[in-house]
Amino acid sequence: MSNATSSLVSAEKGALSPLSAETSEFTLEADYRDWIALLKPRVMTLVVFTGAVGLLVAPGHLNPVLGFTAILCITVAAGACGAINMWYDRDIDAIMRRTRDRPIPAGRIEPGPALGFGVTLAAGSVLVMGLALNIAAASILALSICFYVFVYTMWLKRRTPQNIVIGGAAGAFPPVIGWVAVTGSVDLIPLVLFGIIFIWTPPHFWSLALWANDDYRRAGVPMLPVVAGAKETRRQILLYTILLVPLTLVPFLMGFSGLPYGVAAGLLGLVFLQRVYCVVTDRQDPLGNSLTGDVPAKAAFKYSILYLFALFGALAVDRLIG
Repeated sequence: MSNATSSLVSAEKGALSPLSAETSEFTLEADYRDWIALLKPRVMTLVVFTGAVGLLVAPGHLNPVLGFTAILCITVAAGACGAINMWYDRDIDAIMRRTRDRPIPAGRIEPGPALGFGVTLAAGSVLVMGLALNIAAASILALSICFYVFVYTMWLKRRTPQNIVIGGAAGAFPPVIGWVAVTGSVDLIPLVLFGIIFIWTPPHFWSLALWANDDYRRAGVPMLPVVAGAKETRRQILLYTILLVPLTLVPFLMGFSGLPYGVAAGLLGLVFLQRVYCVVTDRQDPLGNSLTGDVPAKAAFKYSILYLFALFGALAVDRLIG
């Protein structure tokens, strides 16, 4: 990050942050809801769902108790990543409007216990996965945690506008982990599912970044709209969505799934393209900034979450009905 950007972050911290992690007293008492909030449960839900689908569509049979254990390990690992992310990002979370009420910047949980909570959950999830399922699944689970914490959170997020593109791999591992928990090995299909989430991530997060642009700029986070501008961000959202839609049809074209999934993927993709088209054609100034409050970007972001749920749900249903 440049010196100018660092100075901006420092100035904003002093002006806007309700507390400093090093000097402020944590006088507010946390309850169980704050510890749950550390796990980022809304983000966790999608991660767990895609992991469960990877487990359900994998060939072979897994004892239901072991299947539940595998999903639980993915859940706990995702929560651990959220807690460690909140610990590391507590300085910029205090600056951004949408995150400043999180437990650490709001003063309800101290940074040290939050980090210990996350590390304990991470280590426990990998250990249980290895003991109960197999070493391959545990290894990929550990890789996903390390990628999210060290590659995305600590390295990429504050240094490059490609943070979401590269860092998106962390959120794409769950279906692979679910598959490997059953089979013990990686096959082409889980790699396709990995690719779908990987390509889905940029249009998902950049839609959010378009209407949270001021937050990211204040915090000095080099999201694409901050660095390249809103117009280029809209173009990139469209390009990635155009790549995504045919990729979602690959399981059907390979014969892994049937016509129900193929039809569902096609229809869901057309609606996604329509939402993205509205983002691209939104009323903008010459720099690409929205003149409508980025209403289409908000709609595209919200639909992208529903889209991935519905897409993976259609794959699971298609496989279960044969």
